[in-house]
Amino acid sequence: MRGNDHQQSAMFSYLSAEERVPADHPLRRIRRLTDTALAGLSVRFEAMYSTTGRPSIAPEKLLRALLLQVLYTVRSERMLMEQLNYNLLFRWFVGLNLDEEVWVATVFSKNRERLLAAEIAEAFFDEVLQTAKNEELLSDEHFTVDGTLLEAWAGMKSFRSKVGPKEPPSDDPGNPTVNFHGEKRSNATHQSSTDPEARMARKGEGKEAKLSYAGHVLIENRNGLVVNTRLTLATGTAEREAAVEMVEDIPASKQVTLGADKAYDTAGCVEALRERNVTPHVAQKSKHSAIDRRTTRQAGYAVSQQKRKRVEEVFGWLKTIAMLRKTRHRGVRRVGWMFAFAASAYNLVRISNLLEVGQAVA
Repeated sequence: MRGNDHQQSAMFSYLSAEERVPADHPLRRIRRLTDTALAGLSVRFEAMYSTTGRPSIAPEKLLRALLLQVLYTVRSERMLMEQLNYNLLFRWFVGLNLDEEVWVATVFSKNRERLLAAEIAEAFFDEVLQTAKNEELLSDEHFTVDGTLLEAWAGMKSFRSKVGPKEPPSDDPGNPTVNFHGEKRSNATHQSSTDPEARMARKGEGKEAKLSYAGHVLIENRNGLVVNTRLTLATGTAEREAAVEMVEDIPASKQVTLGADKAYDTAGCVEALRERNVTPHVAQKSKHSAIDRRTTRQAGYAVSQQKRKRVEEVFGWLKTIAMLRKTRHRGVRRVGWMFAFAASAYNLVRISNLLEVGQAVA
């Protein structure tokens, strides 16, 4: 018998969002891990807010909402608020009751600035990493480092001379016609008017140059978890400088190895790593390599060359899922905040999957 296509609005619902979410939904594991990390930040949250006045958005809910934006590739905060308005799964994860009003997008963005000022992304990253340490998922001996270019939120037409005269008025001020032919442009003489900290860079020979930032990650080789991040200006030496900075945070109680590609095979970088008790398992250049037989003859060198490819999985996830192929923010500080937060989201997904496999094996 054919059913009736008739919907009758109900005044009351006796099912909560908790009951609607399946017991085996992947977000349940991520929510538990997230709540554990947020509990470690409670004291820090207390110091951020005044004890008087009107309550603002709870920082825990704000961070859970931002985490959903990364995990589900929601391209704007306005769209995120729209999803929170009708998506039961999103409401449950953030901690909103079904009848609670959703925040205005601009208010949500302004509250996020408070987290930016307090460097909460870095603190949240550390708490997530501590969870991985407690579960014994991290290696403390073998690491891999690499960097990638993140396209800035700035157009090529904004890349103008720092000292040149102002351009004459255009018939279309919002999108003027610009002729770049015959003009020599470089980071030394030109600068973006919309994102002054972005730098012109390209991935390699024959590739087009774009306004970019450089994102760097340090991963451990056992499970491919991110243990450190950096966001720098896109200079020719940024990768090597960031690598040296990040390995300094590794406890120097014993010798560790660091896998990397050929871009790190320079005498200065290799020597700096060795001075910090790090064995540079760097891929050799065909000519004038700073890596000699005392390193390549070891069996661990071949293992590091195999494991170092896992760092590309991190960059693939950050650019595709976390929407960092082209940033949605401007300035090193904001882009760096989102880069560290997106790395935390990657770790949460990875930890959740590792723990699920471990439980299944057990």
